[in-house]
Amino acid sequence: MALSSVLTFLVLASTCWINVNAIYSKNSPVLQVNAKTYDSLIAKSNHTSIVEFYAPWCGHCQNLKPAYEKAAKNLAGLAKVAAIDCDEEANKPFCGQMGVQGFPTLKIVKPGNKPGRPIVEDYQGPRTAKGIVDAVKDKLPNHVKRLQGDAFEKWLNDPASAAKAIIFTDKGTTSPLVKSLAVDFLGSIAFAQVKDKATAEKHGITSLPSVQLVTAPGEEPITYNGEINRDSLLSFFSQVAPPNPDPAPKEAKSAKSKQSKSTPSPSASAAFSRASEAHKSSDFDDFLASSGTIVLDDDLPTDSPLPIVEHEEKPMVVPEVAPPIPTLPTAVDVESACLTPKSGNCLLVFVPTTSESSELSQPATSALASLAEIAHKYDKRRASMIPTYVVPDDNPISTTIRQDLGLNLAGSLEVIAMNMKRGWWRRYSTEAYDVVDLESFVDAIKLGDGSKSKLPTSLGGIAPHSSEPEPVEAAETVAEPEPEASPTTDHDEL
Repeated sequence: MALSSVLTFLVLASTCWINVNAIYSKNSPVLQVNAKTYDSLIAKSNHTSIVEFYAPWCGHCQNLKPAYEKAAKNLAGLAKVAAIDCDEEANKPFCGQMGVQGFPTLKIVKPGNKPGRPIVEDYQGPRTAKGIVDAVKDKLPNHVKRLQGDAFEKWLNDPASAAKAIIFTDKGTTSPLVKSLAVDFLGSIAFAQVKDKATAEKHGITSLPSVQLVTAPGEEPITYNGEINRDSLLSFFSQVAPPNPDPAPKEAKSAKSKQSKSTPSPSASAAFSRASEAHKSSDFDDFLASSGTIVLDDDLPTDSPLPIVEHEEKPMVVPEVAPPIPTLPTAVDVESACLTPKSGNCLLVFVPTTSESSELSQPATSALASLAEIAHKYDKRRASMIPTYVVPDDNPISTTIRQDLGLNLAGSLEVIAMNMKRGWWRRYSTEAYDVVDLESFVDAIKLGDGSKSKLPTSLGGIAPHSSEPEPVEAAETVAEPEPEASPTTDHDEL
C-alpha cells in the first residue's frame, strides 16, 4: 500500500474513533453541559461550579480526566464539577465567547450579586484533584454569619429573620458543608456560627460541635443529635422548608408557606444529596473503592426549563482527513528546510521501510498518522505547529544525520527535534508513537522544556547562546498532572 494511502486510511480511522468517544461517559461524576444548558445549570446556579472546556482529541485533557473525576466525587454536594466539549460544532461559538484559547481550560463560576450574572475566574492552580478541590472550596458562597455575645443575641431575637440554624463550634473558619447547607436553605433558614465558649454555655451547649434549629422566632431550639453528614443535616433542616431548587426562585420563600407543602419538588439540591452519599464515610477513598459511580443529573428542572426536542436521525458526516506529513526526498530539501544557520525548531521523522517497496513499518505508520493528526489539530485552531518532515531511508542525508547524532542506522524509526539557530537537538525516546505521547513531546519542544544535546559541528552546530534564553511559545495545553495525595475530605466537619 502506498504511503499516502496508508496515512489517509489510518488518520480517517483515528478521527472517526475520536469523534464517537468523548472523554466523559454518561456514568461519569462530571456534569456534562453544553452551550444551551450552561445558563440554567451553571450561570443561574446558587452553587459554585468549576467548568472544564475540553476537546476529545486533546492529550492533556485525557490526562486530566482521572484527577477531574476524583475532584467531582470529592466536591459532590458542595459544588458542581462540569465539562463542555468545545469540539462540538454547536458549542464552538460559546467556547469562543468564554475566551477559551487552549485545552483544557478550567474556569470557576461563582454566583454573583445579581441572579444569572456569575463571577467567572480562570483556574490557574495545579491540575490535580487536591488543587482543584481546594480552589473550589475557597470560592463557595458564604451566607453564614459569625457571631458572638450581644451581636448573636440580637440576631437570635430578631423577629424579621426567618428560621435560624446555629452552629456551635470551636473552629475559626466556616466549613464547606455548612456553607453549602446555607445555600440550600437560602431565604428560608438563616445560618450563624458561634465560636464564643461563653455564648455556647449560656445556651446550654456542653460539647462541640453542636447544631440547633429555631423553627420560628420565640420557639425553643431543637438540638440535632444525628451524624454529621450532609444527608442527615438536610433532612433535619427540611422540617422547616425543603432545600431550594437550583436555580432558586426570584422571591425568597417564607417558612410558613413551605411548611404547608407536603412534598417538595425535585431540585439540584436533591441531586447533590444523592451524590453526597459518599460524604457519610470518614474515609472517602475507602467509600469510593466499595461503592458505585456517583451520577449528577444533567436535566435538573429550572424556572424556565428548556423544551424537550426529539432526536432526529442525522445524515452521516464524513470526518476531515488530516493531510500527510510532507516528505523530503533529497539532501537539498532537508538542508533548506531544517539545516540552514537560521533554521528554528524542526521535527524530522527518519522512516525505514519493510522492503524495497514503499510500504512502511508499523511503528512508522503509527508515528506518521499521529503526527499528521496533531498537525491537523493545530491547523484547525490556527495555531503554530513545529515544521515536521519525513526523511526516508533512501535519502542519502538520512545516514549522515543518523551517524553524526549517534542514532540507530537505517532500518529503524527515529524522531528528532532540532534547532540550528540555537545549536541543539533532542531525541524522542518513548516507545509508543500514539497521539498523546507525541503531542507531549511537541508541547515540550514548544515550551522549551526538557534536556537538549548540542549539535555536532559536522551538522553546522554552534554552542547555544548562554545569554539568550530559549523562547517559550504560548502553551495550548497544560502539563499532565503529577501523582498526588488524596484530597482532604473535611467538608463533613462543622
